[in-house]
Amino acid sequence: MNLSNGARESAAAQAAVSVKNVSMRYDDFYAVRDASFDVPKGKFLTILGPSGSGKTTLLRLIAGFGKPTSGEIFIGGQPVSAVPPHKRVIGMVFQKLALFPHMTAAQNVAFPLKMRRHDARTIADQVERYLELVKLGGFGSRRIHEMSGGQQQRVAIARALVFEPDLLLLDEPLAALDVKLREEMQLEFRRIQKELGVTTINVTHDQREAMVVSDEVIVMNDGLIQQRANPVAAYRTPQNAFVANFIGVTNFLEGPATSVSGNEVAFRCAGHELSGISVGSGPEIKAGMSCSGAIRAEQIRVAAAPEKLADLTFRFPGEIIDAIFEGERMVYEVNVAELGGVSFRVFDHDPIGHTQFLPGERVLVGWNPKDMHVFGNNHSPN
Repeated sequence: MNLSNGARESAAAQAAVSVKNVSMRYDDFYAVRDASFDVPKGKFLTILGPSGSGKTTLLRLIAGFGKPTSGEIFIGGQPVSAVPPHKRVIGMVFQKLALFPHMTAAQNVAFPLKMRRHDARTIADQVERYLELVKLGGFGSRRIHEMSGGQQQRVAIARALVFEPDLLLLDEPLAALDVKLREEMQLEFRRIQKELGVTTINVTHDQREAMVVSDEVIVMNDGLIQQRANPVAAYRTPQNAFVANFIGVTNFLEGPATSVSGNEVAFRCAGHELSGISVGSGPEIKAGMSCSGAIRAEQIRVAAAPEKLADLTFRFPGEIIDAIFEGERMVYEVNVAELGGVSFRVFDHDPIGHTQFLPGERVLVGWNPKDMHVFGNNHSPN
């Protein structure tokens, strides 16, 4: 949807955070280039990307730990580039929690209230309320070293929220936790954010975290916003091969386009004509243009007998190279000689019977055209 300038200004005024054409340049290097987006009040946005993508730089600019080379950031409709961090009503949780080890949990949570000169008579009740919110009721007297990593994380969340900020910024706060605890804390972040309705911007390289906690996701690479969408759209309709490759487990096939009809693209790969759907925002694909077909690991089916794949358009013989048990699923590496010796990663499609193929077994792999996204090849998957 295209908005007029007046409509854009109105949307920005209603947004909790509005980033307008923001760039951050260091000599000849752009850490962030021409970033623009709005975060509606009460929403949870995650900025997702690999190391060096610009996501942390962008978060630090929003927090006030740097001034954009160009562009402007608005918080609550007001420009803040000239406003120092301590004058922005922002709560932050970092990967390094920076809790005070000589203080109790309650004293840590109370600290921002005392610094802001809140009424001393109300501080104890406010602290207890937020400890209860993060499920640490009764833990206020504990010293930080007496608490687990997850409990320390909850103290940091309570401390960031206790003064009721306009905005909560999360800088990879779960990265140091073990997998199980990290997944539990992802759900806790979502619960707390929904309960309080505080506008939240999270930065992470963890794709699962972005999918679980967010109302919207921004994917960044090389300082540029590659896509902004809700988690389902970002996963199911990636705008380019980078997004398709970064989110989820994706296989790529390459070759020249042979025909284009609407959003349906056919291309040749190792002597076979394949087809898929063009959904990206890249260059228009034309016959003869080099392109990449991307297909998710869960969209490829694997079977020993041809009749089990009879409903699929494309079917090729393959050989199991590796079988990896991940608890909730099997992940297979399947070599397909007819497609130039490409190796597919495929997820188990037999959750009830759990038929397990072993390395060296001959199988068939297959999929339908609608399951493959096709991109112009200047969007490299690497």
